[in-house]
Amino acid sequence: MAAGLRPGLRAPHSWEMHRGTSSILTLANGLSASRLVLGPLCAFAHVRQWWVLAAVTFAAAAASDFADGRVARGRGQASAFGGLLDHASDAVFVVVVLCALAFEDWVPLALPLLVAAAFVQYTWDSRVLAGAPLRASVLGRANGIAYFVLTGAAATGPLFGLHDLVARWLWLPACLLIASTVLSMLDRLHALLRSRRAE
Repeated sequence: MAAGLRPGLRAPHSWEMHRGTSSILTLANGLSASRLVLGPLCAFAHVRQWWVLAAVTFAAAAASDFADGRVARGRGQASAFGGLLDHASDAVFVVVVLCALAFEDWVPLALPLLVAAAFVQYTWDSRVLAGAPLRASVLGRANGIAYFVLTGAAATGPLFGLHDLVARWLWLPACLLIASTVLSMLDRLHALLRSRRAE
């Protein structure tokens, strides 16, 4: 039993243990959470073909994704909750924008559905809900970057007169991302089963 805990009380999560220096309401978590708003706004702008707004919201999302981890580490506010919020915000942003692209028939609908499923699997097998850190794979990390590149091309390309080019050619990299996402999910499943056999 953890020192100082009465019987029947659970041990706090790592992010709960450091509330004095790393509460939920931090600048880093605010930057991460901003993508929960920017995703639907970017998707709406794309469907309405408001290309300046689509590009601006994508740029803001990319900037917040670049900054949140650095701000958390610089201020000593890194936490399991912050890591989960960062990845969840990335997933929501990408899935919502990809759904808009699928609605416009720029990418297959399977892609946003698989991205959502991959995030659920990623969170589940990392045991993040028990306070464990998220486990990223090389392929999963590469896919995460590729999702942002794909949504960025769709959000910014039309602003530079590349609407027809992007709309015509986005389908192929989207199909490649479907294949790599499935491969990443199978790889994570294999790693999970192997670790459980070793326990």
